[in-house]
Amino acid sequence: MGHWWERNILEPGKLPLLLALSAFLLTFVVTRVITRLIRAGKGPFGNVKAGGLHIHHAVPGVVLTVVGGFGAVASDRRGAGGALAAVVFGIGVGLVLDEFALILHLDDVYWSEEGRKSVEVVVLAAALGGLLLAGFSPFGVNDLSPQELKDRGGALTTIAVNFLLALVALSKGKARLAVFGAVVPLVALIGAVRLARPGSPWARRFYGRRPRARAKAELRACRHDRRWARPRRAVQDWIGGRPDPRPARLPDRH
Repeated sequence: MGHWWERNILEPGKLPLLLALSAFLLTFVVTRVITRLIRAGKGPFGNVKAGGLHIHHAVPGVVLTVVGGFGAVASDRRGAGGALAAVVFGIGVGLVLDEFALILHLDDVYWSEEGRKSVEVVVLAAALGGLLLAGFSPFGVNDLSPQELKDRGGALTTIAVNFLLALVALSKGKARLAVFGAVVPLVALIGAVRLARPGSPWARRFYGRRPRARAKAELRACRHDRRWARPRRAVQDWIGGRPDPRPARLPDRH
């Protein structure tokens, strides 16, 4: 365990990733705590407003992400500048992804059912960051031996096949497996060989004239959602807070 930690985590080139991931997670946790206190009307916190305009925290998040990203590119990864840029970048990403659903819907859905997407994206991003920090490289190229790495054709073939599997899994509506499959070898194969989810591009293209396949896909998706929807929602509520029971309504104007 000690050798693995020294090789993967304490490696100088991994320090910016560790700092960015830590800043990202800490920012998300602190932001969610503050927003939940504001929602409950507790503590000294309140919404930031300028001239009557509610400034969402994704706005400073975008600024910090841009500053941190350019700073990381312009600095030495092993120096203090690279470490600082990584922290700034991580804070910015945490603020932006916490309001991912708002950006996606172009509406204030933070405490609505649609707002759960922000929690899903944050968990997914944190998991991917952890995998990269643990030593996984995109497309599974890290599994090749030094001799195989010299064979550019073999490496490119591995990347192409894994990327193709990830695209198939994504077209079948299995986004999580597709994203993880781009990092961990052959994970996307699971999503690529299984039935597509109803309404996915793959299902619309290939199941339109196959009623049995369409019915089987709907049945499997229904069973999967019935089994995992409640535990997933419970975890999301624990992390991000329970959504409002019904959408907020604007006050009537006469």
